[in-house]
Amino acid sequence: MLLKLIPEFSNPSVCMKDPQRVQDIMESMAKAGSNTVQVISDFDMTLTRFAYNGKRCPTCHNILDNSDLVSEECKEQLKELLDTYYPIEIDCSRPVDEKLPLMVEWWTKAHALLVQQRIKKDHLALVVRESDAMLRDGYQLFFDHLHEHSIPLLIFSAGIGDILEEVIRQAKVFHPNINVFSNYMDFDDCGVLRAFKGELIHIYNKREGALLNSGHFEELRARPNVLLMGDSLGDLNMADGVQDMENILKIGFLNDKVEERKQSYLDSYDIVLVKDETLVVPNGVLLYLTGNK
Repeated sequence: MLLKLIPEFSNPSVCMKDPQRVQDIMESMAKAGSNTVQVISDFDMTLTRFAYNGKRCPTCHNILDNSDLVSEECKEQLKELLDTYYPIEIDCSRPVDEKLPLMVEWWTKAHALLVQQRIKKDHLALVVRESDAMLRDGYQLFFDHLHEHSIPLLIFSAGIGDILEEVIRQAKVFHPNINVFSNYMDFDDCGVLRAFKGELIHIYNKREGALLNSGHFEELRARPNVLLMGDSLGDLNMADGVQDMENILKIGFLNDKVEERKQSYLDSYDIVLVKDETLVVPNGVLLYLTGNK
């Protein structure tokens, strides 16, 4: 029955622990109508590709780290931080409480190093254009369809908001239905980076970020049905600010270390996409929810 609803679910990358539950959620959301739906998504390695032709694609931080705006010495220091903290981030055996202070440490050190580089705001667009950052295949349909149906898209990212927005703008899909919660750069009057604004958003405090931005969710009170998309277990809390939620369908991209992490993803996400570099499945879900199937 589920395959009849969404033919894209026949894709070999699709794994589900409880297909009946997925069907029930989708039918309930479709019945309520697309004007009750909102989409909450991570950015790096969720809306963007994890790899292309066997080569890792850059995250928002990587785009800057790999650019000419950052000195070789700084690049080495950022690489050392990555090598130290990334294995901790993806280690399923460590409790989140233990990881939390370490993630804050990583992001704080990385941002301090970037501030030292005196990066200029008007150089960011070129850095993005010259990078290997890529939105996932099917992004045009995803962004345009949400816009056409006036479905709000909240992008919740531990990356750099200025870079993230530029990636979407250059793909010509930065529509007015998009809101971004992320780490934004603070530039001085000469357009030079002097700090990062506001509260630090990292991979494991998205719940706090969601609750801090409760005003956004208050405006969307009439949209109690959520499609959530992420690539880490930390992304599962992004919808915690949604008020009076009725249904949530969680799609997780499992990009890396598949065998070690597959079970924990299946236990947490309704649909798990294994090494799938496309938005074909989310698009299939959206087409169904908007009555286009």
